[in-house]
Amino acid sequence: MIKLKTSAELEKMRIAGKLTANCLKVAENIIRPGISTYAIDREIKNYLLGKGATPSFLRLYGFPNSACISVNEEVLHGIPSKSKILKEGDIVSVDVGACYEGYNGDSTKTFPVGKISDEAKKLLKVTEEALYAAVDVAVVGARLGDIGSCIEKIVRGNGYGLLLNFCGHGIGRDMHEDPEVPNYGQAGKGLRLQAGMTIAIEPMVNVKGDDVYILKDKWTVVPKSHSLSAHFEHTVAITDNGPEILTLPDEDYL
Repeated sequence: MIKLKTSAELEKMRIAGKLTANCLKVAENIIRPGISTYAIDREIKNYLLGKGATPSFLRLYGFPNSACISVNEEVLHGIPSKSKILKEGDIVSVDVGACYEGYNGDSTKTFPVGKISDEAKKLLKVTEEALYAAVDVAVVGARLGDIGSCIEKIVRGNGYGLLLNFCGHGIGRDMHEDPEVPNYGQAGKGLRLQAGMTIAIEPMVNVKGDDVYILKDKWTVVPKSHSLSAHFEHTVAITDNGPEILTLPDEDYL
């Protein structure tokens, strides 16, 4: 069931979104060669608790940490670890959610660690481009297929693979609400977008191939090609004035 948000609910989601986005700023400020993914996760958790919010992912479906942190070929749901140390040339995806007064934000960014390869730079550029292009088409009256088609066209046009069994989603009181928001589709098809909908749009892209598998930890998703992967995500409100990105950083909440 689609849960349309009232203006009061949207205001709480704006705050949750700003806190979520600020978590990524916290991560960005400390990501460097030699830091562990556990240390990044710890700083995100401390930031949220200090702001009177809670990490949306902590214990969600049994997930053990506050953020999903995925390195290089890991595309989704990487578990932070003291033994996973970032090194020069890595790319690292930080996927985080903040819950504020019962409402959630959800955002992801893939960061370079020091100087990265041209291949990695292009992957990050294309994946982020696909995200913002998809946000632009998320207007009242558009269809879900317009979002998926937009992402797919950009990603496939660059010869990259897409995750087909993982997708974006509605979001609000629950981290995952209806509808599912696939990263592929046919323009003009699917559910029509309405004002008051809040969705997470999140292209997840592999340099090579669509097929993935889950590691023995039962969480981390890796492409079968073991190629580099990137993930960018925003929480977006569908409004009569156009799409509103809720997960933008705000210094007032730092």
